[in-house]
Amino acid sequence: MYFGSVNIKTVLLIAVWLLIGTVVSAQKKSVIYLQRAEKMYSLIWKNYRVPAYSCLFAENYPTDKKDSLDYFQGAKVKPKAISFLWPFSGVFSATNVLLQLPATRKKYLPYLDSMVTGIEKYRDTIRKPTGYQAYPSMFEKDDRYYDDNGLVGIEYMEAYFNTKNPVYLTRAKTVFKFIISGWDEQLGGGIFWLEGHKDQKPACSNGMALLVALKLYKATKDPYYLKWGTRFYNWMQANLSNPDGVFYNDKKTADGSVNKTYWTYNSGSILEASVLLYQFTKDVKYLAEAKHIANGTYQHFKNEKHDAHLNMRIDEPWFVAVLVRGYAALYAVDGNYNYIEAISKDLDYAWDNTRDQYGFVTKSFTPNPAEMQKPKWLLVEASIAEMYARLSQLERSRNN
Repeated sequence: MYFGSVNIKTVLLIAVWLLIGTVVSAQKKSVIYLQRAEKMYSLIWKNYRVPAYSCLFAENYPTDKKDSLDYFQGAKVKPKAISFLWPFSGVFSATNVLLQLPATRKKYLPYLDSMVTGIEKYRDTIRKPTGYQAYPSMFEKDDRYYDDNGLVGIEYMEAYFNTKNPVYLTRAKTVFKFIISGWDEQLGGGIFWLEGHKDQKPACSNGMALLVALKLYKATKDPYYLKWGTRFYNWMQANLSNPDGVFYNDKKTADGSVNKTYWTYNSGSILEASVLLYQFTKDVKYLAEAKHIANGTYQHFKNEKHDAHLNMRIDEPWFVAVLVRGYAALYAVDGNYNYIEAISKDLDYAWDNTRDQYGFVTKSFTPNPAEMQKPKWLLVEASIAEMYARLSQLERSRNN
């Protein structure tokens, strides 16, 4: 049979070679991405780890005592001797992804022990229910954020999936009790951002709580956790969902007004949750919603003003890492790799063009000279290690 003057055998041969080329390319990328993940992870341990507290890290490298941190309630906070919980959780995330890769699992199991030892330094058992505070409790009493505790719950569940250690499952259940203590019926439900402050109900706290609930259900099959997951999901859809599939930042309790700021991770958490709910219930409405969120979020950040070398605006690398988690979950169901590939190209640009003298990338993924010279935040660099480890895993799975 011929297509014009082209023999069908020739067409098939070309198709086979193209397929082989794609597989080889994916395998090559997987190796490169894993090398980058391990390189960044090693640099973090070398430069950020605080020798006096071997399982804890510094907030920035080089240490910058003149800087101030703006991710707390109220006034800006000065960096301290040890990082706050949020950046620490980023290293925990990267460790968990490296454990999912057969080539690195054995190597990083001891690091998981260090992560668990370290995160327990933030545990506060004096106030009830038990939760995790923003700064290690051995130094001082500090605020307890519900989104921080969501991150603790997520990482303990990922550690459980990686090891089946029942201690990790128990700790995730304990932290979930703290999380739901922040739920009340103002605005029809939802949890707050910070314990003792009832001014807002944000997507970050509720999205992370939602994922803890669903991961607990995945592990236990206890309908209690699916019920809670569905409650969080429905509340976010009713209160923080943009019709275009992008999620608002928070809703104020004083007047019910919505803060229409957009961050990639707020959509990323509920994107992953939508896929999980589809897998648990087989209800196609959740898959349809996942696809809607995936496309809407990418289009929104692609259309926002951004550097010409990038595909989308990078609001915060760790925020993008959470979005990648959602895209990875969706890819496992629908096979659409386009969103992940676009972000991987942006990450590659940052790796090739923005690393400073210590090997750390800029927060904006651009080679801005002033930013290149600034100390680098632990959370940013941890997210680079996480994303490259996850991309290595995804590339390895393609065409298998």
